[in-house]
Amino acid sequence: MRWVDVSIPMRVGMAVWPGDDPFVFEPDSRIQHGAHCNTSRVAFGTHTGTHCDAPWHFEDEGNRLDEVDFSVFFGRAQVIELMGLDLIRAEDLPQGRLLDRVLFKTRNGAYSTGEPFQKDFVALDQSAAQRLVDEGVRLVGIDYLSIAPFGNSDPTHHTLLRHNVFVVEGLQLQGIPAGAHEFVVLPMPLAGADGAPCRAFVGLDT
Repeated sequence: MRWVDVSIPMRVGMAVWPGDDPFVFEPDSRIQHGAHCNTSRVAFGTHTGTHCDAPWHFEDEGNRLDEVDFSVFFGRAQVIELMGLDLIRAEDLPQGRLLDRVLFKTRNGAYSTGEPFQKDFVALDQSAAQRLVDEGVRLVGIDYLSIAPFGNSDPTHHTLLRHNVFVVEGLQLQGIPAGAHEFVVLPMPLAGADGAPCRAFVGLDT
């Protein structure tokens, strides 16, 4: 099996959600300036780059990140490729039973992570979110910074997070074929958090 890193490299100038603070990486100490080692300071929001949403992100009574059952972070995922859509609705999902983990590969993959934020990204409407809930999906991921449409985040997020569907946003799925693959997502272990940046991998059979 060949593991592919499908997370966004965190770097200065990366796209962030409008209104969020930019990603900051700056020197603390540097050997070239006389220090005995190199150290740095970073600052970022919990929803920067490839990141996850814990239920508490939209549900005040929902589980915080450290309360999520971490077994959802490891297992088979179904990559669904929907390249020609601007909005994913329930009827756009394949017929038949979905896997516990579903990742959406869309035209969002054409956006560079160094570009300014794009408001016209592809997302799920509430009907698609409800279909995932009804199918018993435990994790859903997508290839831009939100699972929900820009300017109308609440219905999709509430539908998923109210039912403890773990959300992963900002995946890079360009080189990943549709189908079932091993998937690992590793959120930063932030106690009491609403979400956190993640490292995510897809395993491809060789």
